[in-house]
Amino acid sequence: MNHQLIKELTTIPEMLAQIGTIRFLYPNITLEKYESFLLEMLPHNYTQIAVFENDICVGLTGCWSATKLWTGRYLEIDNFVVNPDHRSKGIGKLLTDYIEKKAMELNCSSIVLDAFTGNFGAHRFYYNQGYAPRGFHFVKILDEKKMTV
Repeated sequence: MNHQLIKELTTIPEMLAQIGTIRFLYPNITLEKYESFLLEMLPHNYTQIAVFENDICVGLTGCWSATKLWTGRYLEIDNFVVNPDHRSKGIGKLLTDYIEKKAMELNCSSIVLDAFTGNFGAHRFYYNQGYAPRGFHFVKILDEKKMTV
């Protein structure tokens, strides 16, 4: 029986240690780039939730809370990834359930996220977790070389 543990990662070293999991989402990200982004993100309430199975990270999501006029306080899921060898085992649901509990504890009105338009597996997963599109996230790319994907 595999033992699963959910842990909130709040420090740069804890997050950097899981770069292997992040690379399932961003295969070419360097440790230096990852660290520089995290250094900018952490002051804005960014944290990560990780699922460990036998001390190995098998799923990870970042999240942060903020406030907007239209929604009030909300929690945003960012960089949601499950190791491909461990998909369809309920790890994603463990993460979204944890996020939902966290959002309720933070008195959020909603949970938001972006999923790329062609990522139909993610769309199906989020629909099954009770998420639905409410609008379009428009992007104007100014310098593609600065982007991770």
